[in-house]
Amino acid sequence: MSTFNGAPQIKGVFGVAPEHAPRFSLSRLEPIFEAAHECLEGVVFDSLDWAGVIGRYDTPGSLFYLDPPYFGGEADYGKDMFAREDFQAMAEQLREIKGAFVMSINDTPEIREWFDGFHIDEVRLNYTIAKSGGKKVQELIISNREVRTGLL
Repeated sequence: MSTFNGAPQIKGVFGVAPEHAPRFSLSRLEPIFEAAHECLEGVVFDSLDWAGVIGRYDTPGSLFYLDPPYFGGEADYGKDMFAREDFQAMAEQLREIKGAFVMSINDTPEIREWFDGFHIDEVRLNYTIAKSGGKKVQELIISNREVRTGLL
């Protein structure tokens, strides 16, 4: 299973055909579960919104990566999950944290205004999700610490 934008993409996992053996095999699950167990050892799963996660887990050693919906696409992650006023609330909460954060977001005058005073780096890139060959855009990397961007 793979995901894109948080939506699972399951292709043919349980498909059957009379001329082939089933693709699903219980004997293949044990190594998959063992690998998942090792990867997730010590991981904390929580069910909080962004403000709750920051409030609960903020320490001087914390690093938060924030990937809110793009300005103008607030409903992209689901109805009523993120509102336009959440950008400003996020900026206000991030001004008070003990830890560090890095956020990627589209470049708009409103985002620049609300996150003024943070480190803001411009990144130019091509959106290639569409089959039309891509679209040149500029995004912002916003943080409360200096972040190096570009190729190493």
